[in-house]
Amino acid sequence: MKFSVSKDKLLEGLSIVQNVVSTRTTLPILSNVLLQASDGEIRLTTTDLDVGIRGSVEAQVERTGATTLPARRLLSIVRELPSSEIYFDVDTKNLASIRSGSSYFKILGLPEEEFPSLARFEEAKIFTIAQKDLKDGLKKTSYAISVDETRYVLNGILFSFKDNKLTLVATDGRRLALVELEVEFPSSQEAEIIVSTKAVTEIQRLLREEGEVKLSVGENQIAFELNRTLLVSKLIEGTYPNYRQVIPAEAKERIRLERETFLTAVRRVSLLASEKSVKLIFTKSNIDIVANTPEVGEAKESLPVMYQGREYSIAFNPEFLMAPLRNLAEEEIYLDLIDELSPGVIKIAGPFLYVLMPVRL
Repeated sequence: MKFSVSKDKLLEGLSIVQNVVSTRTTLPILSNVLLQASDGEIRLTTTDLDVGIRGSVEAQVERTGATTLPARRLLSIVRELPSSEIYFDVDTKNLASIRSGSSYFKILGLPEEEFPSLARFEEAKIFTIAQKDLKDGLKKTSYAISVDETRYVLNGILFSFKDNKLTLVATDGRRLALVELEVEFPSSQEAEIIVSTKAVTEIQRLLREEGEVKLSVGENQIAFELNRTLLVSKLIEGTYPNYRQVIPAEAKERIRLERETFLTAVRRVSLLASEKSVKLIFTKSNIDIVANTPEVGEAKESLPVMYQGREYSIAFNPEFLMAPLRNLAEEEIYLDLIDELSPGVIKIAGPFLYVLMPVRL
């Protein structure tokens, strides 16, 4: 295999695939990136057996072939090379010679045959979504994914394709984020799958503001195709809990808030909230945000609001309260409440909601 490639393009390609590189030392091949040279391009592939990613970069291919090289070491070398053009020459024993300007490196790789192949999707359900929409939907939900590995079905996002909508749901049992996206597909394509946290993280890196992403859903795998890149991931097996039953029905009070103002106030008060709770106290046309920690001190912010209901208070975990506020772009939000012991719901003027369990003081 022999080829030359632009340093910037190769650096970009390696940066895209290197996040998936496995840290499992028991299988050395998983620390490598597969390089395949043919038809004026180099295809770069990495996998950890759960998630795999393949990208491509333009190159001048003199001799086709394939090898695998240590991914992170190769990235470090390419990053430091002095010239804008890099020349690779790989012999039949997978010894790669790398030249650039006055620099010369030799790296020993492993044969292509040892590298695990990515899953194929021959009888998959196909969905096409605008990248911008999926990017926005994942941003509005992914922060609520559970990190508790004992509840593995919650360690990802539910993708529910029903009634020409894609519903994205994430929950950790104490809060729930949900968003709906308009997607056209025949009823025979309806499906419910759980996409792992790692796959969600990687697809969020790849999504842009323009273009479309093609989703191929197989029996236990999903593939995302976009921007000359393929991301393949195993699905989380199991049944996602009935999220609809935790969404409160009719709210008794609705408070309209300026998102950024409310976020800033909660963030300041939370500096003294060592008990993991801030209290919202509602009075006529006003909301007080209070944190009171006996051994530390007290913080209070007052915000004028359009509120004419009864006087009462409710407490929330400040981090959970701030999470959706950080990830929404809308200027106004609505806080729907029932009573002191029922979940609060944050909504916007769009198909999104965030359910948050109160903290009992």
